[in-house]
Amino acid sequence: MNPPLLRALHPLDAPPSPPGWNHAELADLLGEAPRTPAAVLVPVFDGAEPALLFTRRTEHLRHHAGQVAFPGGRIEAADAGAVEAALRESEEEIGLARDAVRPLGYLDCFETVSGFCVTPVVARVARGTPLRPHPGEVAEVFEVPLTFFLDPANLHTRRMDYRGRPREVYEFRHGGHVIWGVTAGILVNLLRRMGTP
Repeated sequence: MNPPLLRALHPLDAPPSPPGWNHAELADLLGEAPRTPAAVLVPVFDGAEPALLFTRRTEHLRHHAGQVAFPGGRIEAADAGAVEAALRESEEEIGLARDAVRPLGYLDCFETVSGFCVTPVVARVARGTPLRPHPGEVAEVFEVPLTFFLDPANLHTRRMDYRGRPREVYEFRHGGHVIWGVTAGILVNLLRRMGTP
């Protein structure tokens, strides 16, 4: 596993706490009301060239329809925490068996305009693990080499209006996919924690 990536993570026995690292950017929009806890799995295929696994959500979903995402969702009352929620959601969304996943640690929490506070759980996944995307939730599963994100030339920003307010969002483009919003924000946090400009 990539040593700088491992050093960038919060240890499993010390999960990060809210607020998200981007809290100040959203405080004017969402105020200080509590965010709904959520978790995503950031799956990393290990090997000579580590790669990150992504999904493209189906177009009819309530939140982030059609967007590129990491598997994940709301932390339910029955979940023991972010790791349990991320593993459960990954199993439901893409058929990723828990015994093929080795959680490694956390990135910083990230807040979303839809009112969630997401805890990213980074995990090693055995390459060749069979996946069964849920057709009602996931339109596509694909991977992107970690080296792509480590190149600063591949990180872009664009301005957009949200509820009448201008906002700057991060964006990556790879193989016909546009990775932006929550997912790009999580990746930017990973890169910053790895010391990549």
